Amino acid sequence: MAANVEKQQGHRAGAFKQKNKVHKHGKHRTKGEVERENKGRVSVITLTKKQRREQNKMDRRHKANQLRRNKKDMVLTEKRRLGTRDGPPHVVVMVSLHAGVDVAAVTKLLRGEGAGGIVHQDRCVSGVDDSFGLILPHFKQRFIFLSQSSADLHSLLDVAKIADSLVFVLDTTEGWDSYGDYCLSCLFAQGLPSHALVCQGVTDLPVKKRVDARRALSKITENRFPDARLFPLDSEQDGTLLLRHLGSQRQRKLGFRSRRPHLLAQHVTFTPNSAGEGASGGASGLGTLCVSGYVRGRPLRADRLVHISGHGDFQLSQIDAPADPLPLNATARPAKRGKGGDFDMMDGGEDAAPVRVLMKADPSSRESLQAEADINPMDGEQTWPTESELLEAEEARKNKRVMKVPKGTSDYQATWIVDEDDGENGEADEESSEEDDDDDDMLDEAMEGEDEDNMSQDPGSCCVSEEEEEEEEEEEEEELCSTERTGADQRYDNHMDEAAEEEGLQRYRDARANEIFPDEVDTPLDMAARIRFQRYRGLKSFRSSPWDPMENLPLNYSRIFQFQSFDRTRRRILTEAAEDEEGAMVGWYVTLHIIDVPSSVMESVQSGRPLTLVSLLPHEQKMSVMHVLVRRHPSNTEPIKSKEELVFHCGFRRFRASPIFSQHTSADKHKMERFLRPDAPTVVSVYAPITFSPAGVLLFKQRSDGIQDLVATGSLLSCDPRRVVLKRIVLSGHPFKINRRSAVVRYMFFNRDDIMWFKPVELRTKWGRRGHIKEALGTHGHMKCVFDNQLPSQDTVLMNLYKRAYPRWTYDPYVPLPLQWVKREGTVEMEDLDME
Repeated sequence: MAANVEKQQGHRAGAFKQKNKVHKHGKHRTKGEVERENKGRVSVITLTKKQRREQNKMDRRHKANQLRRNKKDMVLTEKRRLGTRDGPPHVVVMVSLHAGVDVAAVTKLLRGEGAGGIVHQDRCVSGVDDSFGLILPHFKQRFIFLSQSSADLHSLLDVAKIADSLVFVLDTTEGWDSYGDYCLSCLFAQGLPSHALVCQGVTDLPVKKRVDARRALSKITENRFPDARLFPLDSEQDGTLLLRHLGSQRQRKLGFRSRRPHLLAQHVTFTPNSAGEGASGGASGLGTLCVSGYVRGRPLRADRLVHISGHGDFQLSQIDAPADPLPLNATARPAKRGKGGDFDMMDGGEDAAPVRVLMKADPSSRESLQAEADINPMDGEQTWPTESELLEAEEARKNKRVMKVPKGTSDYQATWIVDEDDGENGEADEESSEEDDDDDDMLDEAMEGEDEDNMSQDPGSCCVSEEEEEEEEEEEEEELCSTERTGADQRYDNHMDEAAEEEGLQRYRDARANEIFPDEVDTPLDMAARIRFQRYRGLKSFRSSPWDPMENLPLNYSRIFQFQSFDRTRRRILTEAAEDEEGAMVGWYVTLHIIDVPSSVMESVQSGRPLTLVSLLPHEQKMSVMHVLVRRHPSNTEPIKSKEELVFHCGFRRFRASPIFSQHTSADKHKMERFLRPDAPTVVSVYAPITFSPAGVLLFKQRSDGIQDLVATGSLLSCDPRRVVLKRIVLSGHPFKINRRSAVVRYMFFNRDDIMWFKPVELRTKWGRRGHIKEALGTHGHMKCVFDNQLPSQDTVLMNLYKRAYPRWTYDPYVPLPLQWVKREGTVEMEDLDME
């Protein structure tokens, strides 16, 4: 039987055997299958590119562990360096968030010897009286403490950009007042570093109420600080715990300062220029400012520009290395006192090493202070033409159809202008673009409103009319109350600015009219619409219709700088800054010699304000068009109009400028907003120095009385002069006679010539109909229009016109000091921060 089985042959499929589709098992081809298919052929990619070595599962796991370990070691090294011998001292800023809190009592406990600390320097920060250096040999750490008043908001924001930790001193019952909440909003929008919460007076409460008091205070602070720990500070032991927490807490990394070298001035001297030195000699009030402090962030180079917050950009001449005023060793002793009783910041003791020069700036490689591009008025001039060019121009002139168009009309606009025999359209419009924008704002947004109510009515008159109806025995008492009320009203009216009240009322009416009728304007009766709106054009589609971003640019665009690709340049510069290891290293105590500095900087330091400076990245001193994405702050409800002067806090800079607002969309054209919207993010465009993101931005509006209100907060978006912002106006008309698909429209124009001028522009209605102008009827502005469907009787015919909008060149780097309202004991006082 076995022999018969061996002789049998297997079945062989014939030529017509059905071949089913191979199941896709999801696996790749094997190496042998690939070689059999290729038959020795090698792909071009394999020949030209280096083959990647495929890693197995364990190799990939080991590589991920190594990257994680390296990143962890880098973070730990940076954390351990802060406050130690190899790094800069830990800067701690004490901030009071309540008017009834005594910050001096908090600093007094921290200066005590409970933690074994040594107060090495009083007035450690130049210009700040309540500052001192603290060395803790037992912790092997050193601190710089300074108390900053929250009333001076500019100085508070400046030191918060440099500080490693902020200590907020709270009230035991209320936590913070309304002005403290305002300061917190500014700090959170700018970028909040590591922080701690401190309160005093818990031990003064009864024992049974201490736990409830701390629990109530924690409930108040959990909205703003969900993960922060509350430290009671009533004894030296509590101060020791706070110091230990500050020295070991996790540092929050702020992108705008970690990528740039910066320092807090601890010693400042000013030497006026002698005759012939500097840019203008000694008569101009310029001089050399020597600023000493610890380098933070990144290594500092002498050929880079430095920016002093609130004063401008300057150049360095050299960098010195004096003795460290806060040496971290067990035998640290206070520095010598000067002649006036103050500690000498540059004196490190009897064994102080001589000052040595680290580096000097090379004038050939040092960055320039040029902020604006050079304008050559001959760039647009034409050379003398040749004979052949003159002949060609003469022939073209003979064959060319002559058409009169208003000045400022582009080639695109001229293609749909109807040729007219009369010469009314040849009137020249020689106003500048900014003056034309002002006229547009005055004519487009002027809405007739109700008559203004009488704001000067005497409130006491109502009291007098009621007194006549009272009984005779109460007349004397009522007259006395009326007299007191009249005197209070008189004192209240003395502080009221009637012109500001009228301006605010008109602004509110304009904002309300723009909200109800967005972008709608009235066609003037005393001026032809083709002259009034000659700079506007119609678009078939706002999304897809082309608009050349280089067309009809204003003269200010010749003064700015532009990147071919801002994102690529930003990545390259930030990468080079992160890899740069030249210059004064982080943690070194150096003295910067800043040349051609005005004497007002030294006067500001002598008045008690801290001085902070930052080394700028390449191109950050040049002017361009910056775009900022902001949101309206909920505390501000006043309408903010486009092109209104605002105060900007952008990174380390602060300046004044008049921006324009636009919608935040992903298209190539963006609609301009006449007012800052409270319910949506808005892009703010402004002429300003280039700043590489990330950086927080705060917008303030300064009142006529000097008070600055926080308007919006946000961050930098981009630097793009080619961003097209279009201002839209809407002309409205009323359907007079309605047929099946056509209608007679009036009140949009008031003469026949204007109808023929705007005939190519598409019409739309509020109910979604679309159409166009067919012909003019008569000479008084009636026109026959055709639509895609029949119009309802209550519909309104609209025409959209657009023109490009630009911000105003009102950049001013000098911002006046603000006045702030501070509530104290039920009264309202206004503090003047100008200490000069």
